[in-house]
Amino acid sequence: MDKPFRILGLQQIAIGGPDKQRLRTLWVDMLGLSIKGHFVSERENVDEDICAIGDGVHEVEIDLMQPLDPDKKPAVHQTPLNHIGLWVDDLHKAVEWMAAHGVRFAPGGIRKGAAGHDICFMHPKGNEQFPIGGEGVLIELVQAPPDVVAALSRNHM
Repeated sequence: MDKPFRILGLQQIAIGGPDKQRLRTLWVDMLGLSIKGHFVSERENVDEDICAIGDGVHEVEIDLMQPLDPDKKPAVHQTPLNHIGLWVDDLHKAVEWMAAHGVRFAPGGIRKGAAGHDICFMHPKGNEQFPIGGEGVLIELVQAPPDVVAALSRNHM
């Protein structure tokens, strides 16, 4: 099937836990990542440190998340591997094409993410109307900026 978009690479891995300090102890103190940003959203029930591995267009975010309220949804601390993010060269075409081919998307549609890129989430589970889901994994599609599209497109030629 010809697709009007390409998945270019891994953009992020989001890890959740009830106590973000424990995540920092592992990922920052032990593994040596640095915190490059912070994001808090009541709507998304998250307090998040944004860390990174790699440089330039090969940088991959490692997001360390804890819920603002552990009794509210979304429960970003359940499961510990909260979601993975994939760079896509044309998010709008990808969402349109995938939805037309039975992919279920989570509520919220395309919107700005914590890092400022347009994002959209594929639901972890399909349903009757949209039978294709993430097979238990929440998948974030992230609009790649032009420099990432250009650099990572070379890997697909």
